[in-house]
Amino acid sequence: MNGKLVVFNHPLMHHKLALIRDENTGTKDFRQTVSEIGALMAYEVTRELPTTKVKIKTPVGIAESYTLAKEVVIVPILRAGLGMMEGITALIPTAKVGHIGLYRDEVTMEPHQYYAKFPSIIKDAAVLIVDPMLATGGSVSKAIDLIKKTGASNISYVGIVAAPEGIKRIQTDHPDVDIFVAVVDQKLNEHGYIIPGLGDCGDRLFGTK
Repeated sequence: MNGKLVVFNHPLMHHKLALIRDENTGTKDFRQTVSEIGALMAYEVTRELPTTKVKIKTPVGIAESYTLAKEVVIVPILRAGLGMMEGITALIPTAKVGHIGLYRDEVTMEPHQYYAKFPSIIKDAAVLIVDPMLATGGSVSKAIDLIKKTGASNISYVGIVAAPEGIKRIQTDHPDVDIFVAVVDQKLNEHGYIIPGLGDCGDRLFGTK
């Protein structure tokens, strides 16, 4: 099964992207807007989740309704993925949450794992890997490797800004994974940063620079 690439095109999304791209946007507004973008994206990302038909007794009768047929597991890549998680869990409050800690070697730009912990039900769940920036694609590809080792197969990546190089890396390494992003930017610079991008998302989220 080939994964799909979905690039969002919505006025609210464009408006919020303009806010987080602006270098003058402070930590509070940046953090809040990244969370809001996560919530907006989650609505579309979950559109094709399988459902089960159920009968619900209302105060005046019986209604045929639908409930989710699969558990949802959200896996933010530390640190920046935490910025989108709150918005997504607001929409899916029953979701379980795993965490992956990766750091990028500044010379080779390859990711190294320092932490990984997942809910026990991840194998049969719909898994959303969350990281705002898809630059070289190395960290996301590594995260997908780690999750696939649990036996999980229903995996999607959810991000905000992507470079063409990162999209190509995921499509090459993991052609079965769906990719959802708000925008695709021009390219990477020599340091592996997305141009024009929005700077270091983790630093801007947590005020560390």
